[in-house]
Amino acid sequence: MEEEEAPIDGEVETPFTAETYAAEAMAADMDPWIVFDSKRTPRSEFDGWLESNRPSQVSRFGDEESGVSPVGWISVVGPNHCPSTGDVMGLQESWEKLLASGRPVSFQTVKELALNHRVLTGKWLMHLDSGFKLDHAWECVARAALDGRISHVKVSPYDPKGEGKQVICAYNQNFTDESEVIKLDSVIRSTGVKCPLSYKPDVYTYLGIYRNNRWKLCPTIYESKFDLECVPRRSHIVNKATNLEVT
Repeated sequence: MEEEEAPIDGEVETPFTAETYAAEAMAADMDPWIVFDSKRTPRSEFDGWLESNRPSQVSRFGDEESGVSPVGWISVVGPNHCPSTGDVMGLQESWEKLLASGRPVSFQTVKELALNHRVLTGKWLMHLDSGFKLDHAWECVARAALDGRISHVKVSPYDPKGEGKQVICAYNQNFTDESEVIKLDSVIRSTGVKCPLSYKPDVYTYLGIYRNNRWKLCPTIYESKFDLECVPRRSHIVNKATNLEVT
């Protein structure tokens, strides 16, 4: 699975290293994507595109005998999407200098690097078993992106060698703006998605900081659990850096 986070309560720890997850993520990013760009493609084509590219039916590695290419991600780009203007190369150079200096690595030092290089995008992650529920959740957030309520969403294709789960990512512009992170959670919940969510800044992805990393950093900084018993129903979001509930 290309986007990983620290195991949730009750989940069995996996033996893979952060370097393994980083290599998988890089491979997925480099393989062809299936993209619906709402700025360029007529809205009338969306339903057919969605039906033809159900994530539970699209193979991560394709089928060489049938001439089907590998697929890295399936993605919907919203009409209001603005590509990140952050300096990723500068970020990675500063990261290497930080490691060489021997200074401690913490959430605050990583956040400082992200701010200095304007690499501020992040995403809520939804890990779901492959099948109908995944496809339905994907359709919900994909339509929200088409309507301009989410700037960009993507979903991993089915990996027959994986753990049986796929991940949906919904993006926002600034992980340091807590109100923006909470607002995106509200949009996701309003589409009908009720599964637990975790939030990961892209800076962790660019620096190869995944689960089981040597700095013992948790690569997700918020978690959201939907309360079905509360009236009105709402998310409980915890800031994992401060361990405080923010909603």
